[in-house]
Amino acid sequence: GFSDNTKFQILCSKSSLLQEYGERMVRLSTANTYSYRKVDVRFEEFVDLLLRPQHPVSLFARHYFFGDKNFTEWHSLFDNYKAPRYMLPHTTGAYSFGIAGPGTGVPFHWHGPGYSEVIYGRKRWFLYPPDKAPHFHPNYTTLSWVKDTYPYLPEEEKPIECTIRPGEVLYFPDRWWHATLNLDTSVFISTFLG
Repeated sequence: GFSDNTKFQILCSKSSLLQEYGERMVRLSTANTYSYRKVDVRFEEFVDLLLRPQHPVSLFARHYFFGDKNFTEWHSLFDNYKAPRYMLPHTTGAYSFGIAGPGTGVPFHWHGPGYSEVIYGRKRWFLYPPDKAPHFHPNYTTLSWVKDTYPYLPEEEKPIECTIRPGEVLYFPDRWWHATLNLDTSVFISTFLG
């Protein structure tokens, strides 16, 4: 209940997005730490062929739609988004819109502070403070980390974690390590403060 993005949520339904943007080209990226490979495809091709669950034994990330957007072509959608009402002093928000299949996500990384809001689906977050770097392979998926590493971590090495759902927003502090795992097909928007 942090924000009321009901109109934005309706506009982000699968049928609405396909009707409005199906023929448009989108840039997909991987979540690998050392290899941010980009691929350009039609949005409808991404939805029909690539928006599937990540296979549980896959070590390498599937391409997903997050970050590289053409705000000129998508402005009618983004104009309807109501940003989180809390900001840090002397910062402005830069938005990043994403759509991802179940089992996808980004492996551990850090950057400046920001918010992430789920529009559809559920997104699981794992966080560590800046002085407690997690143990992970930078080019393996979060799903493989959850399956192969997480269950064997001693209690003192486990992350802070939560799952956010539609209408919920998570604030991630400056330089905090974090990884995400989309539990469902998810639509989300992140606000990077800087």
